[in-house]
Amino acid sequence: MDTSFEAGMPPHPAENSERQQQPIERSLGLWDAVSIIVGIIIGVGIFEMPPKIFASVNEAGWAIGLWVLGGALAFIGALCFAELSSAYPRSGGEYVYITRAFGKLPGFLFAWSQLSVTRSGSIASMAYIFGKHASLLFGFDDKSVFMLAALSVVVLTIVNILGVKMGTITQNVLTIAKVLGLAVLMIVGLGWGGNASPVAVAPAPGETIGFALALAFVLWAYSGWHEAAYVVAEAKNHTRNIPLALMTGTAVVTVIYVLVNVAMLYGLGFDGAKDDHAADNLVDLAWPGFGARAMNVLIMVSALGAINGMIFTTARIYSEFGLDHRIFKTMSHWSRRWRTPARALAVQGIICLGMIAGVGFSVGGDPFDRTVKLTVAVFWAFFCLAGVALIVLRESEPEVPRPFRVPLYPVLPIIFCGSCAYIVVKTILDDIQGGHVETLIGVGILLLGLPLYFLPQKFKHHTPEPKEEDLHALSK
Repeated sequence: MDTSFEAGMPPHPAENSERQQQPIERSLGLWDAVSIIVGIIIGVGIFEMPPKIFASVNEAGWAIGLWVLGGALAFIGALCFAELSSAYPRSGGEYVYITRAFGKLPGFLFAWSQLSVTRSGSIASMAYIFGKHASLLFGFDDKSVFMLAALSVVVLTIVNILGVKMGTITQNVLTIAKVLGLAVLMIVGLGWGGNASPVAVAPAPGETIGFALALAFVLWAYSGWHEAAYVVAEAKNHTRNIPLALMTGTAVVTVIYVLVNVAMLYGLGFDGAKDDHAADNLVDLAWPGFGARAMNVLIMVSALGAINGMIFTTARIYSEFGLDHRIFKTMSHWSRRWRTPARALAVQGIICLGMIAGVGFSVGGDPFDRTVKLTVAVFWAFFCLAGVALIVLRESEPEVPRPFRVPLYPVLPIIFCGSCAYIVVKTILDDIQGGHVETLIGVGILLLGLPLYFLPQKFKHHTPEPKEEDLHALSK
């Protein structure tokens, strides 16, 4: 019978017989896991962030260096998650590691943050970007943006409910499409450019945003490198494939991001790369007048890939969450017909739709910016805690088999934790100094989860023993 922990691994207090009954199939191959990572990381950041980064530095080389540094930090994070996922092969990623290292309350708050702030906000922001560019492409009015955003969430949620195979096929197709689109950008920039010299030009007063914020922008564009850890229980040969997927996916995206920025620099020159429509202008080098339309299509595909990947992976957190915390038990159910966490997917979809509606009816500011700011501090705070969990578990559970170990331990985990903490502190301070409240609202929503954790014991119930037919089905 396939269990959620490897033989010989010490049991965790949260483990119970109900977890063993879940109809989880190991159906994801290495390419599926890599596709999830690449598909989620390459969202809209690579189209929105390069002009900001080029405008933030005095020399073009520093901009390229920031993208290399961001990729290096993401790769260090991938190494940390590779060890954690190989040692604790349960779906749920940070939820599993934080709960195991620090207990149920921190794990509960992480899962609550994903449900109420972090992941729902990320899906909603990507859906908004899809709706915006679909409206531009087809000439719809502004009112259609949020309708299209909601439609993308509904359709992709249904796709993922109907089966792992359907969700992974959709993810693979969207990932291939967006990578091919970015390859075209590289070819155009390197093949049609070169007339404008990429020399260092001092930015105009007020353009420089500073190293800290520029690095935060870059790291936001890289976010998603950890996603394969959420589906480790569904991966074939997971002790090998998940660590390999984490490292391969992150390395592939780093190469793509750096080459896209080099192509923009070579094709448009340093000043041209600072333009907000740099990607459009790059395509215009080869196909004059078609740049904006082509980029609308590519951004739509990229946004859909990110939405689908996040819907697919995050529901696995909620499934584990529901098994350990009875008040959310309904989300722990896996459909025996489709072999997916159908209820978790449905609840996640409803919350995302509520967030899209809330942003749509609110006034002031860009909806995408507001939803991103809502999530940043909470998102990186739990990343930091997961890095600390790696160190804690190494020391407290040395007997647990670790098929993959982070090299240069503990130096690399400390670097990872330090970079995460830096982003959290800097983001909160910048928001306060700038008179903004989005980050603080995100933290406030996180703290609202505390009363739910301390609800009376009457919400708990007896966990039934697995039925013989259920165990027989799992053994197949």
